[in-house]
Amino acid sequence: MTTIPPEPGPFSAREPHHARQIAESFGSEAERYERTRPTYPKAMVDAILAASPGRDFLDVGTGTGISARPFLQEGCRVLGVEPDEKMPEFARRSGLEVEIAKFEDWDPAGRTFDVVIAGQTWHWVDPVLGASKAADVLRPGGRCALFWNVMSLPPDFAKGFAAVYQRVLPEFPFFRGGAPSGTSSYAPLFDKAIDGIRLTGKFSEPEQWQFDWERPYTRDEWLDTVPTFGGHSQVRPAKLAELLTGIGDVIDAAGGSLTMGYTAVVVTATRVDAG
Repeated sequence: MTTIPPEPGPFSAREPHHARQIAESFGSEAERYERTRPTYPKAMVDAILAASPGRDFLDVGTGTGISARPFLQEGCRVLGVEPDEKMPEFARRSGLEVEIAKFEDWDPAGRTFDVVIAGQTWHWVDPVLGASKAADVLRPGGRCALFWNVMSLPPDFAKGFAAVYQRVLPEFPFFRGGAPSGTSSYAPLFDKAIDGIRLTGKFSEPEQWQFDWERPYTRDEWLDTVPTFGGHSQVRPAKLAELLTGIGDVIDAAGGSLTMGYTAVVVTATRVDAG
């Protein structure tokens, strides 16, 4: 699944936080998002927990709770911050407390945390303001852990999906040169997060961790996921139907299913005391 998705122009992979209308449009597909979006590998969750000084977590852009739930299940206390009022309905069903606000504007009211996480959302946050705020709400030695699932489309599917997008939605710039695949395709997002952390002067040198995993999809499972990709809720229904038909034809031609390779990438650093 394109979990860092193609976006309609104008859009820059270096400055996605300016596209707030896209970042705040996911609520229109909240139920589908909760149903179809992948979780994160246990190895990634275990690594973050092992490197964390405590179990008080703040989840930035918590959405339906997909990023927070694995940590709740490990006994952590998690507070979510989410700008879209529709998304947290599902998170709250899991027992997650969620406050509605853009992270840059959110008032922590004096609260501090051991860990700030953000799953699939930090590219929508101003990288410097967000990192500075994360440092401000972290206790000494606290950790910032920002993570994304990055897809690696099998080559035949990458070629076929790219052709469909180029025919139906040529304005989606991530597909103009072919389908993005692998961590190098998303390096600008990771670099922006790292630069923002460094510029605060409040963190240790950022590290980048990677965890590979796979997920099989039937044709219908994949097509159910596509409308949750960033920007797709703004596509005209007829165009979206045409897109789904084309993608379905590619999957049918390959036998009716696909196995998506993922890499969970974590950008992480520890808060350091100025003194």
